[in-house]
Amino acid sequence: DIWTRTRIGAIEVSNRLAMAPMTRSRAQYDGTPGPLAAEYYSQRASLGLIITEGTQPSDDGQGYTLTPGIYTDAHVMGWKEITDAVHAKDSHIFIQLMHVGRTSHPDNTPHHRQALAPSAIAPKDQIFTPTGFQAVPEPREMSADDIHQAIADFRYAGKRAIEAGADGVEIHGANGYLIQQFFAPNANRRTDAFGGTIENRARFAIEVAKAVADEIGPERTGIRLSPGATLGGLDEGSYGPDLYRYLVGELDKLGLAYVHVM
Repeated sequence: DIWTRTRIGAIEVSNRLAMAPMTRSRAQYDGTPGPLAAEYYSQRASLGLIITEGTQPSDDGQGYTLTPGIYTDAHVMGWKEITDAVHAKDSHIFIQLMHVGRTSHPDNTPHHRQALAPSAIAPKDQIFTPTGFQAVPEPREMSADDIHQAIADFRYAGKRAIEAGADGVEIHGANGYLIQQFFAPNANRRTDAFGGTIENRARFAIEVAKAVADEIGPERTGIRLSPGATLGGLDEGSYGPDLYRYLVGELDKLGLAYVHVM
């Protein structure tokens, strides 16, 4: 029965229905959730669990216009209004942490810098900007320091999400964004510890999950995956199934709250 209570990690939800994450592009320019966001989410709080729109963990993580962040005090205050409104309806809420990687444009980010990605390979795609659709430009290949900083940004964003009253976070490892970009040979041509073999391509996802779970608890940490998805121009190649078998086995060792599969 979908209307019975059940447990997801650390929380008991009132029913077995969840709202999947959906980008709204209605945040304020500084990444603080917009003034109608609390009403929007509370209107949907008859569901047992709400997973929020993709929320960037850093300036580098933003790809689209007017998406929210969860790494400044203003962001935390804005999200607190939302989590309070959802909890008042006896529902629960996980904030989805989304670093878009190469799926970005300098016109859409606070610092107007070149996007970061596993390799300097642009998708053959367009993205909406304040001046209309533009081609997604070539990203900058991440250095080892960039990779470790991105992992630290996910960790910090998880901490700030809990401070904002969220019941947990969902790591966005799907839909062609940064984590999935590490999986795909046509986006990741690295020859270091984060490229080449299946184990190396899965390493970034595993390190992010470990960092967030260590910060807020695995029982408050979920992850979304989309095996075989070609969004963002990705092609995981013939070994994609083996990569996901390995990845899910390693994630299982962490005791995460859930794996959300598209």
